[in-house]
Amino acid sequence: MKIKLYIFLLISIFSFYSCDILRSSLFEVVSWTPGNGYHSEPEKIVISITFSHEPNRASVERSFSITGNGNSVRGNFLWSEKKLTFSPLTYLEKNTDFIISITTDAHNNDGLNMDFSFNGFFTTRAGNTRPVLISYYPQLYAEVDDPKTEVRFEFSLPLSLDTLYDNISFRPSITGLWRLENDDKLAIFTPAESWTFNTRYEVRISNSLEDKNGMNIPNEFIGIFTIGTDREPPHLIVARRVTKDGRSILLSPDKGYLGAAQMPVENSWWEKDDKLLLIFSKPVDSLTVRNNLNIQGGPPILMETNPAFNTEIIFRFDNPPVFESRFTFNIRSGIKDKLGNTSEEEYLYRIFANGIYSKPPVFAGIRMPMAPEEIDPQLISFGSDSLFQIIPITDNYYPSGESKRTWIELYFITTENASVDIFSVIDTFRIDTSNNVISFSPRQVKNSDFTILDPPIGWEDFYRIEITGNLTNSINFGIINFLISSGLKDSLGNRNENQQRISVIK
Repeated sequence: MKIKLYIFLLISIFSFYSCDILRSSLFEVVSWTPGNGYHSEPEKIVISITFSHEPNRASVERSFSITGNGNSVRGNFLWSEKKLTFSPLTYLEKNTDFIISITTDAHNNDGLNMDFSFNGFFTTRAGNTRPVLISYYPQLYAEVDDPKTEVRFEFSLPLSLDTLYDNISFRPSITGLWRLENDDKLAIFTPAESWTFNTRYEVRISNSLEDKNGMNIPNEFIGIFTIGTDREPPHLIVARRVTKDGRSILLSPDKGYLGAAQMPVENSWWEKDDKLLLIFSKPVDSLTVRNNLNIQGGPPILMETNPAFNTEIIFRFDNPPVFESRFTFNIRSGIKDKLGNTSEEEYLYRIFANGIYSKPPVFAGIRMPMAPEEIDPQLISFGSDSLFQIIPITDNYYPSGESKRTWIELYFITTENASVDIFSVIDTFRIDTSNNVISFSPRQVKNSDFTILDPPIGWEDFYRIEITGNLTNSINFGIINFLISSGLKDSLGNRNENQQRISVIK
């Protein structure tokens, strides 16, 4: 008795797991003939059904039916492995609409039933062929994430718009517009509002739907689909700095901002032309990203990515950030995906704009002759650290009240491979004095063919510009300021926003 019980339990367990295995592969119709549409020679029609598994022939024959204009068609069954061929007792008739049906009672040799009944439609009705539904979207029991998705039905014959509005309905109801494409055979419904999330919709096509010739479809159709199964909020995967030459460099978030006990994290070497790339876990509304991206301490930022749903979104500055300035990108919560799921996390990125190619030109020093017309011009130099040193402009070589031809050399520190914009020097350089000590009227500015070939020792790597002009001395004493005002630029577009000066005393 115990042995029989043991065998029974083994059989039950095997049956349970075997059904699970079979369920991973549906028992269904994989092909059939003669196929949808009109067939002009009914006497040559071959009716066949091919299944995905070896069928239980008796169950299939019991579940099988074929009707012509609603009347049953009698015939014989012929089998070849997975393929059933139905041979009518008489030739099929012309001007007839045929429906082949196999119910879900049909099963394979292992007892696995069909999940869905099968219906095939074809006709021998010439000229007045009934419209047949060929394909549809969303598919039966589909799960759709797009709340604005369009519903599509493709028919074998052209339809009119009126028949769509009269014979196709949704439950729950939703308003929208129908349009026809593909020679009026493709019907497309665009909802006027978003489908409701996490809702099961049923779309029904009445068998009163007609084509343009007044012929109705053979059977009504019911489709079912669900909207909005994704409830996972989007999140920022990574932020990157994108350089002018296309390199992408990872940015580290300041986790201290999120409450972790650690030192603030700063991302250095930001260049003036760098862009911000944000990569999200799924497509998000880029406008909500822009609205939730806050810049503190930097210039206004512009979104380059088109306003749509995107996984990657790029921003650039409207104006370059000031060299060696510090600013932050704060990405707040509230960023939305297509289904309206909203991000819950916040991120902070600290940036230091000290990129080596963004360093603006710096006024480093001057050199000028104290005896401009002599063989030894008595050159004297002052650096930016030469605060209020004495400049020996005397009546011996610069007589008071007389305009004397001379030159002034300006020296600048620039970033690698950059030169100073000579026009910006013209715009920004001036000499300011107290007590009208001297006046200088520039006549020519140049960056080559210098009056004196060699620069001062230690200044060989500086960029030199020479300004020639007329200097008028006076008997007065006071401070002389050699000034470069805000706006000095180099050939890379770097701009110094600070006023720079070298002050000496006469």
